[in-house]
Amino acid sequence: MKTISILLILLLAGCTTTSDGPEQPGAPVEGRVSTVTADTIEGMDLPYELRDPRNILSQRSVYFDYDSFEVKREYQPVVMAHAKFLVANRHFKILIQGNTDERGSREYNLALGQKRADAVRKVLTVLGVHEDQIEAVSLGEEKPKNEGHDEIAWAENRRGDILYNGEF
Repeated sequence: MKTISILLILLLAGCTTTSDGPEQPGAPVEGRVSTVTADTIEGMDLPYELRDPRNILSQRSVYFDYDSFEVKREYQPVVMAHAKFLVANRHFKILIQGNTDERGSREYNLALGQKRADAVRKVLTVLGVHEDQIEAVSLGEEKPKNEGHDEIAWAENRRGDILYNGEF
């Protein structure tokens, strides 16, 4: 089953190997997953594994190439780790915010941001996350991570951000 899931991700993601986004250092994924209850979520911090900078689950952005909404191969481990966590912790919900750089019309960027959020959602659902755990929205160019007007800034702004309940 795990092999089939990985093959499906590779099929969905295509063969893109170039990176325009900032380099994301990888961290090993621990074999154990939190079993935090829904009662501990309200009004409290997220579990440590979601905040620990050494854990891949602390990585919450999936970066995209210019004018693209394909989840790049280099971000598949991040999406897979979040899928594993969400499957094991069914009471958690996430919001995926699709973002674009400033180039393009407002309407185009809203549509592209939605396609990016939906692409991340699709990979998560293929990996077993329930649809009712995921909401995907577009912010278009309205929430830049980098306010600059060059390729470095634009690369940081072409992303899908994963937020857990309690963060939105």
